[in-house]
Amino acid sequence: MSPPKSTDDSAARAARGAGRAIARLAKHLEHGLAPVDLSVPQYRVLALLAGGPAASSWLADRLTVSPPSVTAVVDGLVARDLVVRNPDPSDRRRLNLELTESGRRLLVAADDSVNERLAQIAAHFAPDRSDGVQDLEEWHDALDAYRDERQREAKVGNRPS
Repeated sequence: MSPPKSTDDSAARAARGAGRAIARLAKHLEHGLAPVDLSVPQYRVLALLAGGPAASSWLADRLTVSPPSVTAVVDGLVARDLVVRNPDPSDRRRLNLELTESGRRLLVAADDSVNERLAQIAAHFAPDRSDGVQDLEEWHDALDAYRDERQREAKVGNRPS
């Protein structure tokens, strides 16, 4: 049985909220990644490593997860030959993570698959509201700025008096 329809469309829209749309988009992201056999956490790690080699601690910070969580995801990517661990030239105790050529190719395929799914969904926007994908790109920038601000505040709050 479907829920009763609201007579006030604007109230119904407000009740659904952006959070619910994001939750639904997250599921579509999972479906978009299924053809390339990647999980969302694996996709996020590959996307960050596309910018160049990085330490696990940096990835954990960027992903806002614990270092052991990153290690578990990276272990799976290493096993699939998508990521390699290389000694840092300036500190041999530290390992940098880097995409392999296979990892780069899979990331491109993943991006294509996800973007195709988003384009199919975006085709259903109202004609006067066709900039939804651009809005998502702006959200990406805003999320980075939010994370950076929180980190700056945490550093200021942790300074000795």
